Amino acid sequence: MASKTKHIMLACLVGMFLFSLGYAQEAKIPKLFKRITDFTNTLAASEIDALEADLARFEDSTSTQILVVMIPTVGGEAIEEFALHTAESNQIGQKERDNGALLLIAKDDRKMRIEVGYGLEGVVTDALSGQIIRREIAPAFKAGNYYEGIRAGVEAIMLASRNEYKAEKAKRKDDSFGGFGFIIFLVILFFIMARAGRRNSMMRSMGLPLILGSTLGRHHRGGGSWGGFGGGGGGGFGGFSGGGGSFGGGGSSGGW
Repeated sequence: MASKTKHIMLACLVGMFLFSLGYAQEAKIPKLFKRITDFTNTLAASEIDALEADLARFEDSTSTQILVVMIPTVGGEAIEEFALHTAESNQIGQKERDNGALLLIAKDDRKMRIEVGYGLEGVVTDALSGQIIRREIAPAFKAGNYYEGIRAGVEAIMLASRNEYKAEKAKRKDDSFGGFGFIIFLVILFFIMARAGRRNSMMRSMGLPLILGSTLGRHHRGGGSWGGFGGGGGGGFGGFSGGGGSFGGGGSSGGW
């Protein structure tokens, strides 16, 4: 009986140790006092000041709050949950507008997320957030240029919040070769039917020119094009204080 009790107590102690170990590995939600917070010491002080100034000026002119946080890891938590908890606990954005956004970077995990407040979800959509990560941030991070990637991402979020960021145009398959092949098929079919003597005069005078004209017109219609966009500006800066903004999980995640 004593031996059995010892085994039970040992199992309980091991379980408690493993539980505490797993809890300790979970990253703590940071309390933010600046718009740019780097817990990894990756950015130079001058780079942090430049980004802080840009975001402060943007907030002054639009009331939209955009924060950037770089941490080593999110531990065992999903980056989506960690970003949402960070944004909510720091109340990023104005209470009446819910116009906050968070760029969370887990450097050692090589993951990032753009978390968007309720009020910005209509313009900084999930799809657009994903494009910003893929087009603006990830390429620079892959090259080890964290400051350039963050700056490009921040400027893109600024533009998107004003509905000025130009999204990727959906790639349209080039079907010119397919149309050309269809024309060749019609010509071959025409000669086969001509050799067979099947009412050739009507097809020569009407059918083939009409079909070819319709096909050529359909395959040579032009399309529109997307324009470019400019960068954001700088300015003075001060401390950050949450405005009571709310979040519901809008945004996108990615890696590099």
